[in-house]
Amino acid sequence: MTQRNAPMEGSYRRLLMWLMHRYFAFSRGMTLGVRAACYNDKGEIFLVRHSYLPGWYMPGGGVERGETLPNALEKEIREEGNLVLTAPAELVHVYLNTKASPRDHVVFYKAKVKQTAPRPRDWEIVECGFFDPENLPDGTSASTRRRLEELSGLLPHDDFW
Repeated sequence: MTQRNAPMEGSYRRLLMWLMHRYFAFSRGMTLGVRAACYNDKGEIFLVRHSYLPGWYMPGGGVERGETLPNALEKEIREEGNLVLTAPAELVHVYLNTKASPRDHVVFYKAKVKQTAPRPRDWEIVECGFFDPENLPDGTSASTRRRLEELSGLLPHDDFW
């Protein structure tokens, strides 16, 4: 390779990498979300009830482009419950959530939190609160119950949400 061809070689590689990234985004694209078992200092678990889903769930949501997993987690627990971490969140497991789509992954954390203010009802979250893990509200989702059993050591971690 001569010195004169070096810029062309670099441009070709950049174009090829750009094309490959676009191809893989469509052919192998996946969605990524975070969710957390959020406990207060009394050992109670925080759950939310959405307007668009039946049942009670742990707070969480999607990870946006350019967002780190910890930042996404902090954003979601703040938005869904006015929660802030009181210690770094602990990564528990990564799950494939085929119920949402064949390409959806959930990164699951365990977190110690405090609520900065009551969370008012809105178009997304119709109800939320802290509950005794031994006395969960009626309608708590099967996946939420399963994750809590995994955290307590009653069940091994499953790879599917």
